[in-house]
Amino acid sequence: MSLSYKEAGVDIEGGNEWVRTIGRIMSTLPRDPNVVGGIGGFSGLYKISDDLMLAGCCDGVGTKLEVAKLASDYSGLGQDLVAMNVNDLITCGAKPLFFLDYIACGRLDQDVLAPIVKSAAEACIESGCALLGGETAEMPGVYPETGFDLAGFSVGIVSASKLIDGRSIEKGDVLVGLPSSGIHSNGYSLVRKVLLEGERALPIDTFLPQLGESLSKALLRPTRLYPRIALKTIERHQIHGMAHITGGGLEENIQRVLPSGLSLHVDFSAWERPAVFQVISEAGVEEKEMRHVFNLGIGYSFIVSPSDADGIVGFLTREGEKPVIFGEVY
Repeated sequence: MSLSYKEAGVDIEGGNEWVRTIGRIMSTLPRDPNVVGGIGGFSGLYKISDDLMLAGCCDGVGTKLEVAKLASDYSGLGQDLVAMNVNDLITCGAKPLFFLDYIACGRLDQDVLAPIVKSAAEACIESGCALLGGETAEMPGVYPETGFDLAGFSVGIVSASKLIDGRSIEKGDVLVGLPSSGIHSNGYSLVRKVLLEGERALPIDTFLPQLGESLSKALLRPTRLYPRIALKTIERHQIHGMAHITGGGLEENIQRVLPSGLSLHVDFSAWERPAVFQVISEAGVEEKEMRHVFNLGIGYSFIVSPSDADGIVGFLTREGEKPVIFGEVY
């Protein structure tokens, strides 16, 4: 039996329609002249001078925290939270300045929450930004005693002259991808449905030979932080657009930054997928759904001129990355 994200409780198309609804609501209200762009981008932009803009975004870690509960391992969730925000923020070329977190819980359990905050603080350092503050709210009656949720907020800065907004993307441009560390922080409602629930559920600490590690380690590997390498790349090379590959997969996230009238071709055979995606697929998720939900091993994409692609790949390789050219714009 094939299982889908929608059957697991998450409707991507419904979420996209919600974004459009928000856009319609905002279109009926007076517009702040300092707001640049519209609803639905990886981050919002706010002009603070003729040449400077603030970029801001917020995100969470989804139901990955439920897997962390099963494994009693919360050590990577803070990095997940920071990464889901700063990786979005940098797609316009913004340098992350600071990050704030919001933790809502039924009961404040320091043994659970302290590793999350520690992980977030370390991820901020790695991303070159400050953990500026946050809020922890105990909400008994709203959350069960052991229940909690996480949200993060990041702000960065970018010069208008260095803004990367996808407008320079042209037909024939190529896609250069950076590897993900695994699933990252999207698709976990489906992961839980096919691997951790029902008659065929696997114990979270199961060692799987095809992974070479336990299921918990593969599922809880933190989301990669891309700010340092992405910002270093745009300092040295001409980049037409960038995309963080989150919910919706490669095609949907890259399409978000393409100018109207352009589309893309992704060569899904251009790289070797991490084994965890094969495990999910074999548990009953069809290829079309895999492509629609997961990053499949490419966590961040540059969109570049074909004449610049080899130079960028060479630069990334010298920086210790394993870049791959995996498609083109048409």
